Amino acid sequence: MAATKTITLTLRVDPVIKEGLRLLAEKEHRSLTNMVEVMIRESCKQHNVIIPEQQTLFDSENPQR
Repeated sequence: MAATKTITLTLRVDPVIKEGLRLLAEKEHRSLTNMVEVMIRESCKQHNVIIPEQQTLFDSENPQR
């Protein structure tokens, strides 16, 4: 299975927010990027915002023969 493509997201945050993110990611043994992705998915779930899973996106772009 081919990996899905990712996009770059550039944002600016207060240094204390970044440090909090780093500490949380370290505690959960995650990268900063993965921690942000997990937090966004959890927030979307809490607020009933439906986002497709990565596999669903991949399948819709490349239908099987």
